[in-house]
Amino acid sequence: MPVPIPTPTENEPLPPWRPLLRGALERQGRSPQARWLQLASLAEDGTPRVRTLVFRCWSGATALDLLTDRRSAKSGELKGTAPLELCWVLPKARSQFRLRGHRLQLRSDEERQALERHWLALTPRGRALWGWPAPGEPLQDKAPFPRELQDDAPKPEHFELLRVQLQRVELLELLGHPHRRRCWRAANGWQEEWLNP
Repeated sequence: MPVPIPTPTENEPLPPWRPLLRGALERQGRSPQARWLQLASLAEDGTPRVRTLVFRCWSGATALDLLTDRRSAKSGELKGTAPLELCWVLPKARSQFRLRGHRLQLRSDEERQALERHWLALTPRGRALWGWPAPGEPLQDKAPFPRELQDDAPKPEHFELLRVQLQRVELLELLGHPHRRRCWRAANGWQEEWLNP
């Protein structure tokens, strides 16, 4: 059953963890690694999987967009509203955010528009990844691995949006003694709760 998508509005209040995350990202500076998150999920056989993805943008106050290749194993593992967790480590800020949620199912028109927007926002080098052969398949001699796909390149069918609706956020701050840890849950209105580190 599809999960309803929150409609972002200009007046939608940000949960209290969003400014903390923004501040930690600002302390990272312009480092490309600041946008890398680790995605934890379960494979069909019940074994854990961890992958690194790139944060693309927020969709409303509590959902974020990531991109993937529909031909990859993770795409199949994240069908429906599969639970997942993201870990966003920001070393300069000495902060670790753990973001728990599930994949949102989008209406076809909304997904199509979002995919088109994301495709056009990628650089030619960023788009090139979707011109490569299917991830995880045996390497073939002379397989095409383009370095760039220009703006007029058609969006491939396997270009996939992974929109994650967050339900729980934890922040571990690795400053001082002892470290500080707190969490926020959507179920209790994002009220802050302090935890043992």
